[in-house]
Amino acid sequence: MRRFVFVPALVPVVIALLGLSGCGYHTLGAATHLPPDVRTLSVPVFATQTDAYHTEVVMTNAVIREMAARTRFRVTPDTGGNPDAVLHGTILKELVGPLTYNSATEQSSSFLITMVVSVTLNDRNGKVLYQNKNYVFRQQYQSTTDLPTFLQENPAALERLSREFARQLVADVLEGF
Repeated sequence: MRRFVFVPALVPVVIALLGLSGCGYHTLGAATHLPPDVRTLSVPVFATQTDAYHTEVVMTNAVIREMAARTRFRVTPDTGGNPDAVLHGTILKELVGPLTYNSATEQSSSFLITMVVSVTLNDRNGKVLYQNKNYVFRQQYQSTTDLPTFLQENPAALERLSREFARQLVADVLEGF
């Protein structure tokens, strides 16, 4: 006759395993709502309706890196080669405004970048697979007022903003939100 041995330390583990088994838990990308035939994805350089220099390239590169790192797709910036899907992005607005003011120097001491981006993912037949016409992201940065040690901080802020945007976009595309 076998005896059942009750081990109190295993109770939380068993409860956790039972909870995970029925809650719909999955890793990012496992619940993708994209058609299974999408294997190649083209991300051409984003269009821009602003006069900011080089922003479209920074945003596009961040999306390409994030898609390549977190998906099973072969990601390319080129639209040639008949990709299964194409992700088009347009930077609608890029605003940089003062956030705080230093009364001693009479200059702004920090700034806020606000970016509004429209994104559409189409399959090779033009069918819209995902669309969000109003992504809004913000990033702040400090200004250097000491001229001998002046360092332009807005490119670093733009890099941070583009990475946050890319992470959110990839999650939205894969999870279908």
